[in-house]
Amino acid sequence: MVTHRRWVFGVWLIALIGLGSFAPSVFTDLAGAGWQANGSESVQVRELAQQHFGGNSSAAVQVVVHSDAASITDPAVRAVIDDVTEVFSGDSRFGDVVAPQPNMTISPDGRTGIVIAGANGTTDEMVKAVDDVKERLTALSTDGIEVYPTGSSALWSDFNKANHDAMIQAELFSWPVTLAIMVLAFGSLVAAGLPLLLTVAGLVASAGGLVLLNGVTPISVWAMNFAMMFALALGIDYALFIVARFRDALRNTDPRAAVAATMDTAGKAVVLSGLTVLVSLSAVLLVPAPAVRTMAVGIMLAVAFVLLATMTLLPAALGALGPKVNAASLPYAKRQVHRSPRFAAWGELLHKHPWPFAVVSVGILIALALPVLGLKVAMPSIAVVPEDAPVRQGYELVQDRFGPGAPGSLQIVVPEVDAAETATVAARVDGISMVTPPQSAADDSGYALLQAIPSVDPSDEAMGSILAELRSTLPDSALVGGAPAENLD
Repeated sequence: MVTHRRWVFGVWLIALIGLGSFAPSVFTDLAGAGWQANGSESVQVRELAQQHFGGNSSAAVQVVVHSDAASITDPAVRAVIDDVTEVFSGDSRFGDVVAPQPNMTISPDGRTGIVIAGANGTTDEMVKAVDDVKERLTALSTDGIEVYPTGSSALWSDFNKANHDAMIQAELFSWPVTLAIMVLAFGSLVAAGLPLLLTVAGLVASAGGLVLLNGVTPISVWAMNFAMMFALALGIDYALFIVARFRDALRNTDPRAAVAATMDTAGKAVVLSGLTVLVSLSAVLLVPAPAVRTMAVGIMLAVAFVLLATMTLLPAALGALGPKVNAASLPYAKRQVHRSPRFAAWGELLHKHPWPFAVVSVGILIALALPVLGLKVAMPSIAVVPEDAPVRQGYELVQDRFGPGAPGSLQIVVPEVDAAETATVAARVDGISMVTPPQSAADDSGYALLQAIPSVDPSDEAMGSILAELRSTLPDSALVGGAPAENLD
């Protein structure tokens, strides 16, 4: 790498320019959903609802229209509802648009209604569709009428935005802190900058690579979020090994020999570490959820680029810098004392008495791991988005006016011949507050769609037992889905 460093720099420059040209669009191009379990019953229900019921699936967009002073039938409110419908018209990503219906999507007090815009696209496409129209929808609000887009697609839209904003803020805070720590650790501004440059190279290449992959198969935006974390962590970690070993070797030999000695020792450890991470992450590719699989792809891409940069770009840079790697050193680092008496004494103590320290260490690790036994996992609920987000305001308004389970109805698709029996059985299930009348498919497919409204919040632990009872008691021909079922599946 030192001998051919100009070629190395040239190849990396071309790669970073090429991939970097795609990187700026990474957060807008990548998919915003993909958390469903492919092949599950709930996904089958969503696909059937989109195909046979005008897109009235879990991915449909619900727009809450509310007025404290007027009813849904008031001309001013009706005008706003017409404007909401107009927003969706002409956009092929949306299916049938259904105005608020009495006893179904109009609240008992008549002051809140829900406009349902069917989903014609995939969950990823619907999140992007909401991204495009949500500002137009909320802009329809007036002094006396409130308009809030909600539903699972809107939830993911606002959640992804909040997550992106938080990630940017975290990175803006962490990078200066990381640089300060590197400066203190290395005692040199040049040496401290190398790990961050390595990380930037890995991030730019990963971002561009993910955008290109997204053209082949949908890649979750979360893939980039995790790629950023792993690139920063591993980039700094690997560079620490290499740079520290190089500076140590440079005291006794020339730069070319120092690079060779570094890569023969620390380089081997870095390769082993990187390959181990890649092999471990490959197991995640077996998970049926697209978002989880693509997160693994994003992390693996970041690890691969960081590893490649560590084994090629970094040694070439070190060979070019030579003694200048210690340039801009802090005063304390100029002292040629590279042995810490305290760490040496600590190492000798561990060497003389390994077993007591091993037992104590294992005991601490076990104690720290014990809470895992009570770990409860769940999909993000409405609580993960800011309280002032339109999707949360609409969600809470629906709960207040229609009941706690109204924002997350369970959808049941069943052959028409079994629809009446299914409705009767579903209404008797503990935890179901209401079942809507069967809606026959307009395409003569022979299917009927029912909405079962839970009596608890969609993120409540009881939802799991409600779903299980529905699936076990309904006729075998009935399929149960909906947003809560997709989360649980």
